[in-house]
Amino acid sequence: MLPSAVRRLFRRSSSRSTEAAGTEHAADAAAADSPAGDDQQPPKVPPTWPPSRLALVHTLWGNGFIFPGGEIETLRLTRPLGISNQSSLLIVGVGTGGPASVVTRNLGAWVTGMECDPALLAAAKTLIARAQLAKKVSIKEWDPAKPAFPPKSHHHCLALEPFHGVQPEPILDSLSKALRPGGQIVITELTAPAPLNPADPTVRRWGELERRDPRHVLAPVAVTRMLGRVGMDVRIAEDMSQRHLEHAMLGWRVMLRDLGRKPSRQEAVPMVAEAELWLLRRRLIRDGRLQMMRWHAIGRTAVT
Repeated sequence: MLPSAVRRLFRRSSSRSTEAAGTEHAADAAAADSPAGDDQQPPKVPPTWPPSRLALVHTLWGNGFIFPGGEIETLRLTRPLGISNQSSLLIVGVGTGGPASVVTRNLGAWVTGMECDPALLAAAKTLIARAQLAKKVSIKEWDPAKPAFPPKSHHHCLALEPFHGVQPEPILDSLSKALRPGGQIVITELTAPAPLNPADPTVRRWGELERRDPRHVLAPVAVTRMLGRVGMDVRIAEDMSQRHLEHAMLGWRVMLRDLGRKPSRQEAVPMVAEAELWLLRRRLIRDGRLQMMRWHAIGRTAVT
């Protein structure tokens, strides 16, 4: 299980986060009571990846990574593709650039990293520039609602949880067309074997923290069927939930061990929210309501 220190952290810091939330709610209420003017703007939606959260996840999973396992998991996902310094790899959901960096440094591939979140995109460009990898790695923006990857542009593809809140089949179709003949694709995605109940308190709160509509979480079999429809031969559909949780638990243990002190209020607020998210994700995975899946598929023109 997640270390008890995370639970103690949540209890110890809950009053601080509640106080901060209360201040925000008071400000919202004051704004609501004020006279409406012609220039009144709608409330801003807070960013999914503010700097404080990015700093925290980089501490948890490694610099440049926003998912458990970081470098180790990236190499585990990409090595079966048989990548070399002659290969080109399209990474969709490159996050803050870690996956592109580690693939280029360890496997020698030419990488195009695609990201849709503005904060992650900016961080990825900064990381690649500082690592002096711009000759072999390019970072670009993409629109999940209008996927348009250049046809036959890459040998292989790694797609890291690319289906949040959008129709998945157009993405898979565009990805399959971006592969050269015989190209391979590895996809990871958080899925639900059975439809989630959005009225369930655990599911509802998890969806709020993840900023995902529980009703739109895909079933694993749906992704497998869609891959077939876009011309990909699925060789592996693996439930990697246990490894996913093990990486997550290790990241929290190491962070808490290295912290070695009570966090400041500035540190505690994002830490509490992230800890709650992972406790809920862990509960839903252990209950069998969520699964972290991996697919490995090959274009049907591949030699078998």
